[in-house]
Order: sequence, then structure tokens, then C-alpha cells
Amino acid sequence: MTSFFCQILRCSRPLQESTGLRPKFPPLMSLSILLLVLLGAGLHATWNGLVKAGSDRYLDIVALLAAAAVLTALWLPFLPLPAQASWLWLALSAVIHQLYFALIALSYQKGDMSLVYPVMRGSAPALTALASILWLGERPSMLGLAGVCLVSCGVLMFACERPAGTKIQWAPLLPALANACVIVLYTMVDGTGVRLSGHAFSYTSWGFLLCALLFVPTALVLRRRRVLVHIRERWRSSLIGAGCSIGAYGLALWAMTRAPIATVAALRETAIVFGVIIAACTLKERLSPIRIAAGLVVVAGAVIIKLG
Repeated sequence: MTSFFCQILRCSRPLQESTGLRPKFPPLMSLSILLLVLLGAGLHATWNGLVKAGSDRYLDIVALLAAAAVLTALWLPFLPLPAQASWLWLALSAVIHQLYFALIALSYQKGDMSLVYPVMRGSAPALTALASILWLGERPSMLGLAGVCLVSCGVLMFACERPAGTKIQWAPLLPALANACVIVLYTMVDGTGVRLSGHAFSYTSWGFLLCALLFVPTALVLRRRRVLVHIRERWRSSLIGAGCSIGAYGLALWAMTRAPIATVAALRETAIVFGVIIAACTLKERLSPIRIAAGLVVVAGAVIIKLG
């Protein structure tokens, strides 16, 4: 497995030079890109909140992906096909996302959103920055790297916060941390694929459709009768969640064609702040001073990323 990924990294270098995967970006991210990435972050936290609020997180993920497949099938005939060079990356992304969605369901089954979501999303930026340096040869500025570190420190504050005399909740933390590594992997795969695709929204839509075509049939085999009942019961919220998920990731992938992947990935993790607010206001989870401070650290990191 290690040699496989090393081969991908080696093969990606000449691919970068021949296909323009290392486009030159302006030194500052434009305000429009910044705002769209932040909108995507809010949408991402929203669909996660809908999944966490459900009674069966696995079936909620299944229903969301089924709804996403229906939505994307409606508009894909009117979109251009992604370029041929991006289809291998699309297929690889669909496989990786099977693990991503399964780990989301497992994490939310075991822990609060205000704990799981920040750890899952926020520990990824530093890893993404390192991966983008090794994979795509991107060189974030020192200020940008400082912002990534601040975002990651905020995540550690979330993870370490707990009532006095209690132990760290490893049951939800371990799948959340594992999913952070999965997030890094699919970010690099899709960041590469979308730059090859020639059309960010078409690439995103095909990605959701392929992911659903793998995830939903598997669920039907495992829990056939309950899956169909759950989809009938939750189709409205599933459509909302699917729309938020497609919009969130589509905006992120589009931004990766206009700005460095590491910067977009780190800024996207401001979804943590939206997620903590949703957890406190909608899910009625405890919001301690440490979690508030951790959210502010994440915001500060995002501002520094914008300046860098």
C-alpha cells in the first residue's frame, strides 16, 4: 500500500508540469473566493448537523447520498463531461469517500458533534498542507503556514477539553482522527482531479453520483428493508442535506482551481465554528468556554490564511 501511494506521488510530478496542475495564483486570495469558501463551510456544517440529529447516522448518510444521486442525475445531462484525464481521479475519489462517509456515521454514533466535528475537520489542514507540498509542489507562505498551525491548535483545544477528572473520549476521537487522514487523501485526489477536469461542478456532480452508486447498493444488501423505510421517512431532510453537501464540496473544489489546495482546505475548516454553533443551538450540546476559545483560534487562523 505504501509503495502504491509513493508511485502516485512520483507519477504526479511530471503530470503537474504537463497539465498545468501547478498554476500560478495571486499572492492574496480574492474576497469573492474567500466568501464562497466560507459559504461552503457553512453548508458543510449544516449537512453534518442534519446527520447528527438523526436517529440512525448510517441510514441518514445512505439517504443523503441517495438524494444526492437523484439531484445530480437531474442536471448531469446538461453539463459537459469532465476531461478524460480526470476520470481515474474521480473513480479513486468515489472509493475513498466510501470510508469517509462510513467513518462519519461511526463518529457521530459515538460522540457529540461539538467534539467529533472539530477534531475530524480541523486536524486535516496541517496534514493537507504537508501533502500538497509533497504532491503538488505548492509552497504556502510563512503567514499561511502560521494560519494552518493556528487552525490545528484550535482543534487540539477541542480534543483536550473535557470535564475535570474524566478521561479523553477515545471512542469518538479515534474514528474522527482516522477520518482526518481520509479527508487529506480525498482532498489531494480531488484537488488534482478537478484541475484536470476542466469543469469543477461537473466533476463534483459525477463524484457524488459515483459515490452513491457504491454506497447505497451496499447498504441495501446489508439493511435492505430499513433503508427503504428510512429514505421514505427522511426524504425531505435528505434532499436538503444533499443540496448542502453538493454545494459545499462544489464550492471547495472550484476554489481549488483558483487558489492553492492547502489554503482552501485550511480555510474550509472554519466550518468548525459553524458546526459548534449548530451543535449548541440546534442539538443542545454543551458549549464550554474552552470550546468557544478554540472556535476563536480557528477563526484567527482563517484570517491569517487570508492575509497570507
